[in-house]
Amino acid sequence: MNTTNNTILISGGSAGIGLELARLLSANGNTVIITGRNKERLESAAAQLQNVIPLVSDVSNAEDVEKLVQQVITHYPQLNILINNAGRALVYDLATENAAAFEKAEDEMLTNYLSVIRLNEKLLPLLKKQESAAIVNVSSVVAFVPGSLATYSASKAALHSYTQSLRLALHDTNVKVFELMPPLVDTEFSAPIGGKHGISPVAVAEAFIQGWEKDAYEIRVGKTEELYRLYLSSPEEALQLMNQSRTKEMHAQ
Repeated sequence: MNTTNNTILISGGSAGIGLELARLLSANGNTVIITGRNKERLESAAAQLQNVIPLVSDVSNAEDVEKLVQQVITHYPQLNILINNAGRALVYDLATENAAAFEKAEDEMLTNYLSVIRLNEKLLPLLKKQESAAIVNVSSVVAFVPGSLATYSASKAALHSYTQSLRLALHDTNVKVFELMPPLVDTEFSAPIGGKHGISPVAVAEAFIQGWEKDAYEIRVGKTEELYRLYLSSPEEALQLMNQSRTKEMHAQ
């Protein structure tokens, strides 16, 4: 895949992985559109970079998405890359009474899965008009092996399954479908689950560029690749490794 001279839309582009992707891609000679819910944060992020356009939009809001799509079609009809990076993760215990698990899962599933389907569907006609195009869905290592964030993990597993199906559906078109699968990343987003122990978002962005250039449709970054290989040989062992701290707590009781 050509990694220069593209017009790229990145949802959730004001911080973390999205911001570092925008930084690298804009530096490589691409025009980058970043979206997010917070206007000030979004504009601050765009001000740090060149060739980056901020458009305020909440991917979980149908009206926002419709407005965003019309803006893109009108002002950026050359759009050929869509990176679905916006995410939602909520920390809670499934075993706790009154955890509001349904409401939290509904929120995560809407942002991490259903919203991706909606935006892809609405922008696919435009992407198909381009000579070369791609959709990139950002999932996670937990798409293979669930971690402590149960319903977040489930939403990413759903996204992984959907991404595989979308890739097959678009096989005979000009639209390639990629999946970026980071491990734990040190971002504000992951701070509540020990993100400080994760890899840097810069490393994730760099790994994405390398995989993208090689047309690696599943880009498994760092420890994601290790856990994936273990999962293929022993799903039970992979699950135990992913949840080591929880397993120790259970044995101590």
